[in-house]
Amino acid sequence: MAATANNTAKTEMIDLTKLSPDQLMQIKQEFDQEMGNIQDSLSTLHGCKAKYAGSKDALEAFQPDWENRQILVPLTSSMYVPGRIKDLNNFIIDIGTGYYIEKDLEGSKDYFKRRVEYVQEQIEKIEKIQLQKTRFLNSVMGVLEVKQAAAAKMIQQQQQQQQQPTKQSA
Repeated sequence: MAATANNTAKTEMIDLTKLSPDQLMQIKQEFDQEMGNIQDSLSTLHGCKAKYAGSKDALEAFQPDWENRQILVPLTSSMYVPGRIKDLNNFIIDIGTGYYIEKDLEGSKDYFKRRVEYVQEQIEKIEKIQLQKTRFLNSVMGVLEVKQAAAAKMIQQQQQQQQQPTKQSA
């Protein structure tokens, strides 16, 4: 059974049946670790997507009659101060690593819409990679199980052969 392991630089064909059980276990462990990293990345991306979508939804809920409305302005994630909306068409957006941009309402909505779409594209790319790696890992596990079953059967046959001469001499 041959399987393909996708690397970013090259595609390498590996005949899994020619590998020892120890080599197969090493590949399994490496792929298990990669799968954990992929899952962590997906979780992070889903969190980012939810934050962007939440910001977009908040902008969609904005009403023209909210000018001078009292709101709570976050100072930290758990501390707020009262404030008032002075300009309904001027938003400052955190674009990451300490950088901010100023946009109007429609520009802000568009920014978050594009960010949600971009993050979704990245999620889909990573999910494709995850699927490929899962298939490869399943191939490794299948060959490993066959090899372990063959080894167990060989040991059982050897034990039976060792027991047969002792029965004949008795």
